[in-house]
Amino acid sequence: MTGHEAKHHIVVLSGKGGTGKTTLTAAFAQLAGNIVVTDCDVDAADLFILLKPDKRSEQPFYGGKKATILNDLCSHCGLCMDVCRFGAIGNFSVDAVLCEGCGFCYHVCPSNAIDFSSARSGTRYEGSISGGSEFLSASLLPGEGNSGKLVTELKRDALRFFDQPQNQGLLLDGPPGIGCPVNASLSGADRAVLITEPTLSGLHDLKRIVTLIRSFAIEMSVVINKYDLNEEMTREIEAYARTEHLRVAGRIPFDHTVVEALQRNMNIMAFPASPAAQAIGALFYSLNNRK
Repeated sequence: MTGHEAKHHIVVLSGKGGTGKTTLTAAFAQLAGNIVVTDCDVDAADLFILLKPDKRSEQPFYGGKKATILNDLCSHCGLCMDVCRFGAIGNFSVDAVLCEGCGFCYHVCPSNAIDFSSARSGTRYEGSISGGSEFLSASLLPGEGNSGKLVTELKRDALRFFDQPQNQGLLLDGPPGIGCPVNASLSGADRAVLITEPTLSGLHDLKRIVTLIRSFAIEMSVVINKYDLNEEMTREIEAYARTEHLRVAGRIPFDHTVVEALQRNMNIMAFPASPAAQAIGALFYSLNNRK
């Protein structure tokens, strides 16, 4: 992650939200040298809360098209309302939140009174964090889709910085789950760090994300967060990892300091003596020195 022989493109993932993925990514970002940090969880981007980047620029994201009725051309025939299966058109006006951009109304309108053009779906941001690392993130507007497309555009921007010689690695906070934005975040990565919790659902979701990543042929490491809350389940996760030939890179204990840090919008590494910070530091060293 700090580029001993080669730059690494690392994505931190979990089978579901709430496992500590962003907390771990923020800690790694502070421990690393000059890298490119990217928040690919565009549906709920919150890595900036912990890393507090200085925003340098922002660009609009156009993920699809939306319909708009041109009142001066509209004959009020009502055909657009009849064919809209999403209920987005009422009183000869289009609700932009409900409009799915299918274009059916545009194609059936006899008066050519519907404009169907690209609409802003979100925003991409660029900046930097303390230590000199680049920081990129993006967010969708409420109700908008195409999160996979937005992640792809975000990664394109990140790779532009990654190719610069002073940047020693690319670290991604991936989206939760196994959907389209996760696939987009995995593209081009050479390592995946999978964080899970010692619960039955945690093991189930870990299995799902492992199955997905197998198709990418990416090296995987497993991290068990709050391992000491259920050590029997921790052992079960470790047994599963052995059967799948996965490396368990580390265990992070439950630590009230993490809760206190998050309540104060602070990185856990601001409390270096805490048990969680100590475990994450050892984990970072282990991952960073794995050739």
